[in-house]
Amino acid sequence: MKRAVRVLAGTRSRPLPALALALALVAGGFAAWTGQDWYHAAHDDRAAYAEQRDAALAAGEQAVQNLNTLDHRDLDHGLDLWESSTTGELHEQLASGRREFAEQVKAAKTVTTARVLSGAVTELDDRAGRARVLVALRVTVRASDGARTDKDSRMLGELTRTQGRWKLSALGQAPVGGTPAG
Repeated sequence: MKRAVRVLAGTRSRPLPALALALALVAGGFAAWTGQDWYHAAHDDRAAYAEQRDAALAAGEQAVQNLNTLDHRDLDHGLDLWESSTTGELHEQLASGRREFAEQVKAAKTVTTARVLSGAVTELDDRAGRARVLVALRVTVRASDGARTDKDSRMLGELTRTQGRWKLSALGQAPVGGTPAG
């Protein structure tokens, strides 16, 4: 009888190491699975694409805001910001008409301030370095007599990646409702 008790006692102590081994194997398998998942996510093209999309959106929103903000008292800074936010034909148009436009703004003595309400990337070709954004903004115009006017606007911008940075290459009004784009 004592021998039977010893045999039974010996079998009862074995499940604990077996359970520990089973838990260790499950934990090791889980660690391998999550490690492999993490590796694939870190080396996935979708992550790089998402980074470019976010960079294009941030640059597009900032550039649209820049091109809708101008203070007649600090005109050179504002127009420099316009030029540094643009590239291509849009940049050439702004640079070539800078003097005439500056004279008009100085004469009107206006201050325009834009604030981005929302934005979205509508198209992104990462390989070609081109993107399109839709940006909703509120533009506040303060006239020389102190009158203030707020206007909500939606802008469509085309971006081109130059030297690793996204810049506006075209900008226009987005159609509203059933109004066709002009």
